[in-house]
Amino acid sequence: MDLHLLNIFHTVAKSGSISQAAKELQYAQSNITMKMQQLEKNLQTTLFYRHNRGITLTDKGSMLLTYTEKIMDLIEETKAAVNDDQTPGGSLVIGSMETTAAVRLPTYLSAFHETFPKVDLTLKTGSTEQNVQGVLQHEMDGAFVAEPIEHPGLTQKEVFEEQMVLITDTKHPDISSIKDIQTRTVLVFRTGCAYREKLEHWLHQEGIVPRKIMELGTMEAIIGCVSAGLGLSMLPLSVVSKHIQNGSLKQHPIPHPYEKVKTVFVYRNDRYIPASLNQFINMFCDETIQKTF
Repeated sequence: MDLHLLNIFHTVAKSGSISQAAKELQYAQSNITMKMQQLEKNLQTTLFYRHNRGITLTDKGSMLLTYTEKIMDLIEETKAAVNDDQTPGGSLVIGSMETTAAVRLPTYLSAFHETFPKVDLTLKTGSTEQNVQGVLQHEMDGAFVAEPIEHPGLTQKEVFEEQMVLITDTKHPDISSIKDIQTRTVLVFRTGCAYREKLEHWLHQEGIVPRKIMELGTMEAIIGCVSAGLGLSMLPLSVVSKHIQNGSLKQHPIPHPYEKVKTVFVYRNDRYIPASLNQFINMFCDETIQKTF
């Protein structure tokens, strides 16, 4: 199959327009149209529905797009493997939960940058769900996420173990039972956060429906709102310990099996591991698991 045709097809499919693809590729629009007709003839199928707003992929077109992206990823991986002289360099995109990025990673990332200055390291934060999808879709080389992760395409290595605590404002009475929180507002990250899922699972197991669940976008927002008495939340002790020590938050223990969450580093098991990623994995994962804060 002609890789040049596949590259044009990929551009057309992603842009949703023959004219837009022609601009991006700097080709004549008639040339793009001819190339796509040639590809459809070679494959003996219709790849696009054409309409006045542009084009829409047929089922066969969507299937071809999936395979085309796999082929393109494999070509790039092959180039990287052939050109890799085992000297860490180039781009390295790592995903992380916001809490892990804020508390656990700065020292390691600084050391990695100092040791391997030729690596262009990028850190992207998001929920466990977002990070897993980022790795699976080749948008990230690896990511720090919360267990459990069950996917045949991913390798995972344990790196941190977090002690979870309930946090409230300092005037809140002691919480002796999870039932004590059912009249309070629960502050959580958006859907996809592993800590939220852990808390919601605990509440579900106890048959408790909180008065209100409020979603907030950042760790700082949750901590600030909890400190102001708006509600309570469940976060790693490593994240809130300083706030507890300075008297702006109060912690409450969590019973087994909800009190621990392991952070793992995940990466695809079907791709070549460049020297930069290999060294990054070694820095975090070849030592004994980092113990609870």
